[in-house]
Amino acid sequence: MAEPIVRAAGLEKRYGLRPVLRDVSFELEPGGALVVTGPNGAGKSTLLRLIGGLAAPSRGSLEIRTERRKVGFLGHEPLVYRELTALENLDLYGRLYRVPERRERIGMLLERFGLWEARHQRISSYSRGMTQRLAICRALLHEPDLVVLDEPHSSLDDEGLTLLDAELGTLAAAGKTLVVATHDPGRVASLATAHIDLERA
Repeated sequence: MAEPIVRAAGLEKRYGLRPVLRDVSFELEPGGALVVTGPNGAGKSTLLRLIGGLAAPSRGSLEIRTERRKVGFLGHEPLVYRELTALENLDLYGRLYRVPERRERIGMLLERFGLWEARHQRISSYSRGMTQRLAICRALLHEPDLVVLDEPHSSLDDEGLTLLDAELGTLAAAGKTLVVATHDPGRVASLATAHIDLERA
């Protein structure tokens, strides 16, 4: 049996005296898909930030058994530069991550997510849905083994939702490990191998 790629035990996070996450424990096998649900303020985004390496737990333990550079993270902020074009944004991240054959990889992702025709437009001219599509491209650009997505369906139109659902299926079939926080667990139910409801955690 494979070692878990993510293992949390008694995980807690506080900001000052305010507890945001309390006593969360789980294991996620390589190639599995963890779906995280719960009401606003329950700590979904905090848990994903911990898994993504963007915050440290206040108590408990969290083991991530993959290299930091093999983690792809999508949060509420798209983390793209509004004054740059889609091509320029992805080229910048491709250089940072040292993506091999990055131009081919960038072109493939822009085509796959319906942004190729808008590749030379500044992100400041993009709609929220287009910006979300680009943020997904950014998170997947370096072909991460662990893909951490916080409300990835947010702001997407019907076409964007269909494209994302197809991509998540492709990632799961390729053996990638997924962590998805969502208000609509039905969209990813067919992929889920584990589920945490933080309202009941």
